[in-house]
Amino acid sequence: MKTLRDIPVGQSSTVLKIHGEGALKRRIMDMGITKGTDVFVRKVAPLGDPIEITVRGYELSIRKDDADILEMA
Repeated sequence: MKTLRDIPVGQSSTVLKIHGEGALKRRIMDMGITKGTDVFVRKVAPLGDPIEITVRGYELSIRKDDADILEMA
């Protein structure tokens, strides 16, 4: 399974599935990230946390632990 953490900087990918449940899944969905959403990885912080992404024209930051629940195409 490939997750958002595995997508290289400068690449985009589509969300296949959001794993997890409860508050974590709700927080991801509140960012506008749902099944079928295209996510572009803009930058990864020097120590690897957070991952900066662009979703639906918005620039967001997501923790690597949260990125692991996003299964990507």
